[in-house]
Amino acid sequence: MASSSLNGPAAADRRSEFRNKKPKPENRDESELLTVPDGWKEPAFSKEDNPRGLLEESSFATLFPKYREAYLKECWPLVQKALNEHHINATLDLIEGSMTVCTTKKTFDPYIIIRARDLIKLLARSVSFEQAVRILQDDVACDIIKIGSLVRNKERFVKRRQRLIGPKGSTLKALELLTNCYIMVQGNTVSVIGPFSGLKETLMIKRELAKDSELRSQSWERFLPQFKHKNVNKRKEPKKKTVKKEYTPFPPPQPESQIDKELASGEYFLKASQKKRQKMEAIKAKQAEALSKRQEERNKAFIPPKEKPVVKPKEASTENKIDVAAIKEKVKKAKNKKLGALSAEEVKLKMKADEKKKKKKK
Repeated sequence: MASSSLNGPAAADRRSEFRNKKPKPENRDESELLTVPDGWKEPAFSKEDNPRGLLEESSFATLFPKYREAYLKECWPLVQKALNEHHINATLDLIEGSMTVCTTKKTFDPYIIIRARDLIKLLARSVSFEQAVRILQDDVACDIIKIGSLVRNKERFVKRRQRLIGPKGSTLKALELLTNCYIMVQGNTVSVIGPFSGLKETLMIKRELAKDSELRSQSWERFLPQFKHKNVNKRKEPKKKTVKKEYTPFPPPQPESQIDKELASGEYFLKASQKKRQKMEAIKAKQAEALSKRQEERNKAFIPPKEKPVVKPKEASTENKIDVAAIKEKVKKAKNKKLGALSAEEVKLKMKADEKKKKKKK
């Protein structure tokens, strides 16, 4: 009994130590724990995960430009069909120019309304329905990047936007191949649709470095190109160039005042009525001149264009002259003579021969 009582507390201490001991983690690389294995997909969200549905109704609306109205009217039945599969209602208001999506009692996925909101935003930004409907998939994301406020000067903005597109869209196509994303440049925005990783990747160097397992967890700044920013302001030349006059110590002559001009022309001594009459005559003269110019411009439409001079036909050379009389005789003979028929002389000879044969038979 004594031995069992002594061994009891020691055994209890050993058990508590065994319980407190945690299994040591295996020696794994941190980069392997952070990276997602190839081919792994998150399981789809089903109705079994949320059988009771949503508590409240959520809705989003967005406006669309006038030029998108015709396309949206055509593809709207397809939009409603795609959203009805996820129990989302979609309405198109052509009077206000807006699109609205809202949840229903049957909606079970709480995040599908966010994807429906992105869908109508992409449709409003001139993205085709075939590309925009991809946003309803779980492994596809989108981003609408505003580029209009990056540059103040409109001409410079248009040049940089064209540089993004490239000649015949080659730069944009290269970016799509590198990032596995669909890129649409429209107006002041750039719409991007693709995987989450593709939205962040913009350089081929990053893709090549990501393949190397040793360089995954290291900094890639030494491999990336570094550019020095140089703010070189090109001074614009003014439209009206002022020519500097030669320096003279004498001041310029004082300009004549209005009274001096009137004294020189004699208007200063005229009465108010006479001055008024002169002003009216000057105004009428200007109006008459403007009217005559306007009438000349209108009459230009009725002035016929100058015709080209008629080129006289060259006389035929004596060597290539055609005998018209001989051709006329041939034509007359051809009219009288039928194809496959005998001539008049041959017909007479044949008639005489037939008569002789008849006489002999008698």
